[in-house]
Amino acid sequence: MEFLKERNIAAALAAAVIIAIGLAALTFSGVIGRRAQPMGEDYVLAGLSYRLVQISDLAGWRLDDAAETLPVFLRSCARMKKLDDDAPANPSENLGPGSPAATLAGRVGDWRAACAAAAEISAQRYADDNARTSAARSFYEFHFRPIRILERRAPAVGGGGEKLAAEGRFTGYFEPFYQASPIRTAEFSAALYARPDDLVTVDLGRFRPEFAGQRIAGRVVDGALNPYPDHAAINAGALAGRARILAFMRPTDLLFLQIQGSGRLALAGRELRVGYDGANGRPYTAIGRTLIENGALDRNSVSMQTIRAWLDAAPDDAARKVRESNESFVFFRILESLPEPSLGPLGAEGVQLTPGRSLAVDPRFTPFGAPVWIDIPGDEKSGNDPVRRLLIAQDAGGAIKGPIRGDIFVGSGPKAGEVAGGFNEIGAMYTLLPTAVAERLAAPRRS
Repeated sequence: MEFLKERNIAAALAAAVIIAIGLAALTFSGVIGRRAQPMGEDYVLAGLSYRLVQISDLAGWRLDDAAETLPVFLRSCARMKKLDDDAPANPSENLGPGSPAATLAGRVGDWRAACAAAAEISAQRYADDNARTSAARSFYEFHFRPIRILERRAPAVGGGGEKLAAEGRFTGYFEPFYQASPIRTAEFSAALYARPDDLVTVDLGRFRPEFAGQRIAGRVVDGALNPYPDHAAINAGALAGRARILAFMRPTDLLFLQIQGSGRLALAGRELRVGYDGANGRPYTAIGRTLIENGALDRNSVSMQTIRAWLDAAPDDAARKVRESNESFVFFRILESLPEPSLGPLGAEGVQLTPGRSLAVDPRFTPFGAPVWIDIPGDEKSGNDPVRRLLIAQDAGGAIKGPIRGDIFVGSGPKAGEVAGGFNEIGAMYTLLPTAVAERLAAPRRS
């Protein structure tokens, strides 16, 4: 299945056509890219702000094939269909203290009309693709209104006012293919663990509203929740006999599988598809940053490819130390009987991901199922074309933090990996909200 057919999108994300072979996605987001604008140590994330805009304000809106997103949006609608109208559309929402809005997501009932209209439009027959695209575009223009997402930044210490950032980072992730072994060998020495029975994940928002969207994990010892073993301790055998081993992998392959959050394994003559099933709750550290701090790589050359090359060339002890600088450790489950095998794995929303149209976001700020317009202006000096594209928020990840933060699911296999590993750009983000929600946001501004 080909995607990214529009020439400028393909050039920016792929530089070649990607073949998509077909929970929580994790990327190299800690690595500062060539156009990245780090927050700086003097400021910390304070929350989200926004500005109401019009669809006509979205540069490139009429050039994107909106019809490609309708099946993606409908998968999210199927998930919402199971919820009550009065349920919050985003139970993880936490816009930060002092936010100009109590909620951006609204209630599930606010999304019903858009979901019903999307189903009706998708079921209709059209004279040609242009007519289908025009109908899809009109659907979004009628049922949604965009808001430009702004990031509030507060001084880390001392006085001073907040700053607003209008741009953030966009990266790519993919579903990799790896060789694996049913038994431990000198080459396949790293255990791919299923979720341990004693791993407890706590949604802090269920206890205190101000902690919505925040989670911790650990295990209960003598009636108290204790931190779970970190990456190094697990490698040293902390889970021996306490967690099922799904397969054995090359240590660096396992690291990259954990970073991506899902993958396919060639195991004993068959293919095994695995997906994210929790983590040990330890902080995520991008190993690209570790290599920069160690002087092993420079900031401008860090990518998935250069990180892997360094790990492959390094002595075993040095490579292991770098891998274990990320205390986080991810557990997996076997993905069986997926509804559409040609699509990607399950995202954090619980629906299958679509190459080039599914986006991982921070669910504290962006509701799952929301259409999101990204505007990456490109860079003539480096030859990067603009990326202006509609996606659907359907995934999350330990490294995807902040209101203006997106990670594009690129697809499956080595070619998708080449694209994902090199994509790290700065741009603007617009969330499309149901008209009723947008009108409530606009009402206080009229008073």
